[in-house]
Order: sequence, then structure tokens, then C-alpha cells
Amino acid sequence: MAKRSHSGGPSGSHRTLRIGEAIRRRLSELLSRGEIHDPDLTAMSITVGEVSVSADLRVATAFVLPLGGKDAETALLALRKNRGEIRHHVGKALGIKHTPELRFALDDTFDRMDATRRMFADERVQRDINKDDTPETDEEE
Repeated sequence: MAKRSHSGGPSGSHRTLRIGEAIRRRLSELLSRGEIHDPDLTAMSITVGEVSVSADLRVATAFVLPLGGKDAETALLALRKNRGEIRHHVGKALGIKHTPELRFALDDTFDRMDATRRMFADERVQRDINKDDTPETDEEE
């Protein structure tokens, strides 16, 4: 799995973040409009959550997830198979000298959020949270 930087963090320059967002928007348009000529891609709805661009602008990793999380591996295979056509469309839209190499990875944001919710719902964690919220009383004699 590709390492993921958080948008707006110290690891991303304004330019890499801007280009990543432009790629994300164009990828979303391509996939939602069915502009890529592949029946596997046109048959599914794919969300592009984030695009992380390397500091040298050579590689862009798109974090994607099919609607409902079903057929994720099929979606990745189809995207990887069509990366040349996708890169061509993205390059035309970006208008920069060199279009980054496109890589695709599954977006695990929702899985991580679910795991966090489960952790906070655990009775032991709730007990610790509530214990921290209980005001301490000073006993004076």
C-alpha cells in the first residue's frame, strides 16, 4: 500500500496539493462520465478520495474506492490496465509539461474511520473516557 500524506500537512507543497486536487477532479469526471473505454470501469461507480503527488511531481497516487466497497480489486485492475488512456486525458486537462505517472491504491479512509468508531464504542475505552471526565473532588478535613 502506498504511503499517504494528509492534504495540507507539512509534507505537501502548495503546488503538489493543487496538482493532486486537479488530478482528483479530472479522474472523478472521467470515471463518472464513462469517458474511459472499458466496460469494467463504465459498469461501476468509483470514488476518487484523494490524489497524493510526489514532491518531484513524477508520481501521482490516486486513492479510489468503488461504491459500497464491492469489487475493489476488479476496479484497481481496470484502472491499472487503462492507466495510459487515463494519463493522456489527465495530461490534457492539466496543461503541464510532464504528466505524473498514475498509480492507483484502495482508499482505506472509511475502514479506518469504522475501526476508530469501534474502538471508541468499546466499554473499556468508554470507561476510561468517562473516568477522565469525572471531576475530582478535594477532600478537606
